[in-house]
Amino acid sequence: MNKVLCTIFLGLLGLGLRAQTPLAIIPYPKQVAVQTGTFTFDQKTTIYALNDELQSQQQYLRQSLFQLYGFNFYQSKDKKASIVLKLSGKPGVKGAYQLTINPSQIVIEAPTVNGVFNGIQSLLQLLRGAGEFKNGLKIPSLSIKDEPLYQWRGFMLDESRHFFGKKKVKALLDWMALYKLNRFHWHLTDEPAWRLAIKKYPMLTLIGGIGTYTDPNEPAQYYSQADIEEIIAYAAARFIEVIPEIDMPGHATAANRAYPAFTGGGSKDHPEFTFNPGKEKTYAYLANILQETQLLFPSNLIHLGGDEVSFGNEKWNADSGITALKQQQGLANNLAVERYFMKRMADSVFAMNGKVAVWDEMVDAGLPVDNTVIFWWRHDKPVQLEQALDKGYATVLCPRLPLYFDFVQDKSHQHGRKWDGKFNDLLSVYHFDVAGLTSKSTASVLGLQANLWTETVQNEQRFDYLVFPRLAALAAAAWTAPASRNDEQFLDQVKIHIDWYKKAGLNFYNPFNPTQTPEPASKRRLPLNYKD
Repeated sequence: MNKVLCTIFLGLLGLGLRAQTPLAIIPYPKQVAVQTGTFTFDQKTTIYALNDELQSQQQYLRQSLFQLYGFNFYQSKDKKASIVLKLSGKPGVKGAYQLTINPSQIVIEAPTVNGVFNGIQSLLQLLRGAGEFKNGLKIPSLSIKDEPLYQWRGFMLDESRHFFGKKKVKALLDWMALYKLNRFHWHLTDEPAWRLAIKKYPMLTLIGGIGTYTDPNEPAQYYSQADIEEIIAYAAARFIEVIPEIDMPGHATAANRAYPAFTGGGSKDHPEFTFNPGKEKTYAYLANILQETQLLFPSNLIHLGGDEVSFGNEKWNADSGITALKQQQGLANNLAVERYFMKRMADSVFAMNGKVAVWDEMVDAGLPVDNTVIFWWRHDKPVQLEQALDKGYATVLCPRLPLYFDFVQDKSHQHGRKWDGKFNDLLSVYHFDVAGLTSKSTASVLGLQANLWTETVQNEQRFDYLVFPRLAALAAAAWTAPASRNDEQFLDQVKIHIDWYKKAGLNFYNPFNPTQTPEPASKRRLPLNYKD
């Protein structure tokens, strides 16, 4: 096929026609033009970073290739190297890149180092998709110009309910990087356990770190501050920003086990669920925790939760301190107390020149628009999204349907969540789009995020089963414009990526052969706010 026909063919593919042998790149690039000829990748391949700022990327690429093929691909000292990394010196969309492959050379060029990194991921996927490395690989000559749809392409992991540890988190970050996901929202505190070491309050982990959702007596598991720093550095090398969540004023059971002086009580189903807004010392205690947290996490963005407080705030009505607070501040009810509390805790973050993130319950709490990010998660409450956008809040979309990965992905599955019988299959994630959700301007939408709550995820086998291959669909939805998505093309690509999951030893779900990997069972109890 000549150059003109190849270019026409790939153009038609972008309009929706199916490729017999699709490029293995997920998310699929914005523009692809195939040229004549192939590039031979073999042990003689060399790598050159044109700019000093790209030395780290050169090393990352060499290490990645060594892990894939077991060879040390040498650095070159000139522009005639097999693979050249370069900064364009031109302005462009953050994360954009250009990948050019011809028979004699590969060039990855971008306005930013982040863009070069994204180009490296596309090259690594092309190489993986080219087959087994024996005496070398051949990849097609082509030109790719690509840029992301959204700047927030996120994944949230809940480790309060079940703990997975550094090795698994790093493996997740590697897959996120391959798929160009760039935000890791780390849910570290909740009812079952507190997983973040705070030096000023060691009992938070020594006592609060005991237990899991399925075993309240599990020995304490948590991340030391050295662990946190190690993981943050690992993520940063992959251009992934880590956002911690310190949940308040609800979901505080584990913290209250450790330091009961600050409890606001709870309910039968959610004991000791809240912090106490009626005690002045509560605010100082939590501000101290946020101080240490902010020092650890360079993102300078702390998620404060703010969700589901009504599950366990019934004792607020009989608390003398809270009654006095209501009278002093003119607070009509517990909801007003909750908003007062969140404003004060947000102010403690703002005083450190930080920003806060909150769940969509806080959209009408009066938090400042310029320093607050709203996470819209309640798909059945579109009014919360409407309000966030109408007020101009930076907004991350992570609705239960279809972006909660603890939901099952096939109607036959028995061990996850559903909502009125609905679940989140691969293509529902792939097709997610803000269009049709709201009539408001979506200019303030930062992007998308999938959330993995772990009530039903007590081991790595079930973790893998729920995450893969839906992580690939999330990446595509966050990167590729809806008009450019193509089901057949995407599914063909996923079939290739499934081979990678096999080689990595993942216990993935195979949508093309559902019986290949049986659904791992879970010890589960559905929370009250879900329907089965």
